[in-house]
Formats: sequence, structure tokens, C-alpha cells
Amino acid sequence: MSKKVDLILQNAACVKTQEAELENLYTAKLPLITKSIVKSLESKTSLDHVGFPMVPSHESLVEIVSLIRAIFFPGYFGEQELDRPNVEYYLGGKIIALYKILSQQIAKCRMHDCKDKLKVCSKCTAVGKVEAINFISKIPALREKLSKDCQAALNGDPAAQSADEIVFCYPGFFAITIYRAAHELYLQNIPLLPRMLTEYAHTVTGCDIHPGADIGESFFIDHATGVVIGETTSIGDNVKLYQGVTLGALSFPRDKDGNIIRHQKRHPTIEDNAVIYSNATILGGETLIGKNAIIGGNVWITKSVPANTKVIVNPGEAQQIIIKPDQKKKTAKKR
Repeated sequence: MSKKVDLILQNAACVKTQEAELENLYTAKLPLITKSIVKSLESKTSLDHVGFPMVPSHESLVEIVSLIRAIFFPGYFGEQELDRPNVEYYLGGKIIALYKILSQQIAKCRMHDCKDKLKVCSKCTAVGKVEAINFISKIPALREKLSKDCQAALNGDPAAQSADEIVFCYPGFFAITIYRAAHELYLQNIPLLPRMLTEYAHTVTGCDIHPGADIGESFFIDHATGVVIGETTSIGDNVKLYQGVTLGALSFPRDKDGNIIRHQKRHPTIEDNAVIYSNATILGGETLIGKNAIIGGNVWITKSVPANTKVIVNPGEAQQIIIKPDQKKKTAKKR
């Protein structure tokens, strides 16, 4: 190869000729490389989706998120100023657009799991239309929930100057918005799409909320970066999390063959009015954080914490301090 390159560089009449000959030399190798990649698709471990219906694309996810935000928060996102005379026309257009793309993407997700494995399945297409309407009918209730989430952020963060600032600027509120929408699709048993939506929000915000998590009203995540909320997590009302909090699994039960047993409760339960500070880690499906509990930063918890209890770590100390109501400080080993 190097000899051919040297000959081209020595003998070409001009720079443009050199470039053309070098381009031909290198691109001639691409068909062989392509064949080798195609050959690799024959492997049983090949990661490809050849021969199956298309799944939602990244572009369609971005469009769905954009439409959801425009409809959930009219006047905040979009291409025009809104007033009462034109808002119904505007929302009507956005809702039709959401219906069309959402029904198409739900149908694709259904066809992906369809037992008939058809590229076009009329049953899946019909389900896509029905489920898109079901989701859109929930938007008024979702807007009410998000209004409470926004108020929780306004009440919980002294740096927040207005609801507008929270809707426009807060990554935690963005992540919660997409979670709320994805969770409804999850409850409708739509495959794949709910997780794709929350992972898109995860990419944008650094906040990972599984669409299967059950989260109550007036939920606030401050700063949001690094927060992880697992699939079977249950969170009550008026709960506040800070950055870096993990609500995760302690271990994964396995069957006799060593395979993970799925669809079991493996993430913690957080009851009403709990506050969990930055970088706290709470693990396990049997772990319950009681009402009004305060979990300090950098705490590691694998056992339940009673209601009205504080768990903290003093700087430079390895042991955690548990403060129960009407009791003096008590030092305990890491929970």
C-alpha cells in the first residue's frame, strides 16, 4: 500500500490528480470491508435488527418530547406567541401531530414484539391508534400533576424565582416531565417506547428515572445530575431528592440455573415527606424510608429507616448517626 501511495505522490501531474487517485485507492477497499461486516451478521451474538420492523428512531423521540412539552406547557415552547383566541387552534394542531407520530411509534414498538413478526401488522397499527388516544386523554391529569411538581420545586428551592424559571431551566423538572409521560405509556403496556423516552431524558439531564417507578405527587429533584431511580421504586407524596441519589437494587435473585428472576420488588420504598440529600444510596426491595425521614448526604442504607428519623454522617467519621424522635444521637454501623 505504501509503495502505491508513494508512486501516486511522485507521478501525479497535480494535487487534484493526487487526491483523486488516492481516493480511488482507498475507497476500493470499502466493498471488502462491507462484505466482512455483512458476514459478521451471521453470528448468533450479532447485535443487529435486520429483518424486523423498525423501532422508533432518535429523531422521532425528539419530536415526541418536543410535542409533549408544547402541549403540557402551552406558550413556553413552540414557534408562536399564544393568547386565548388562538390557543385552541394551536393546541389542536400539536395534538394532531402528537397523535400521528405517537400512534406510528407505538405501532412500531408493538410490531417489534408481535408474534407474527410482520413488517406491517394491521392489528399493531390499530393498537397504536387506540393507545395514542388513551395517552392523549390523560394529558389534563398529567398537567395537574406537573403543576404540583413545579410548585414543589418553587417551595423547595430558594434559588427558584418563578414557575417560568423551573419549566424553562430545571433539569430535574424536565426529567420528571418525561417520566410522567413515559410512566403512563408503561402502564398501558407499550413496549420499548417508555424506556426510550426516559433514557432520552437521562441523556439530556443526567437523571435516570425508570418509567416503571411509582412516584407520587409534588415530587422535586434538585440539581438532578446523577440521580438514579430504579424500576420498582415506590415514592410517596412531597418527596425531595438532591443530586447523586441512588434508589437501587441491593441484589438480584436468581433461579436454579443462575438466570436473573425479573418482575420482583427490588428497589426501595420512600414514604411521604422524606428528604434525601446528595449522594445518598438506598438499596433493596425491602428497604423502607418512613414518613418525614431525613437521609443525609453520602449515607449508605440497606435497612429500613423509621418515620421521623434522621440518618447522617459527620465529616471524617465512618459510622452513621441515627437520630430518632425524642432520642439523643445514636451511632450505628453503616446500614
